[in-house]
Amino acid sequence: MDTHDKVPGCNGGSTGILVAIGANLPRRTGEGPLQTCHWAVAEIGRIAGIHVDAVSHWYESAPVPPSGQPPYVNGVVRAHGDIRPEALLSALQEIEARAGRVRTYVNAARPLDLDIIAMGNIVRARPDPILPHPRACQRAFVLLPLRDVAPDWRDPVSGDALDTLLARVADQPIARLPD
Repeated sequence: MDTHDKVPGCNGGSTGILVAIGANLPRRTGEGPLQTCHWAVAEIGRIAGIHVDAVSHWYESAPVPPSGQPPYVNGVVRAHGDIRPEALLSALQEIEARAGRVRTYVNAARPLDLDIIAMGNIVRARPDPILPHPRACQRAFVLLPLRDVAPDWRDPVSGDALDTLLARVADQPIARLPD
């Protein structure tokens, strides 16, 4: 266990717990991706010890890597609470399963994808979850909504600010959905 993986209260300053939400298939109960994302926000708020502080705007993005799948709806939740990374990962995977996600192959289309982007300034390579998320800084569909809820966030590994990270993914197609 990395010595950095326990931050009391997991508030991590102004950024707290950051969870990316994405969907590009209907949920098990038939709701479309945007409705599923709204449902997921409510479910995250029901995790014991978690309090949702902010929800980003919703965005539509092409799959990364390109795959011919339908576009994704993406957003980010900023929360705070006292929860271990492993417990949060387990709770998020349970929400995904209730939405009908079945893990088949990497980057498969799915009714719901919930990823822990960061938990304060925790940096760890193992055990799962890896923190911060190892591909978050390479994806506009994470960084743009992240800017909505944590504009001062810096990658705890590189120290790079969001503007720097966003400039590196400016070629990835993404559009904000109407409110």
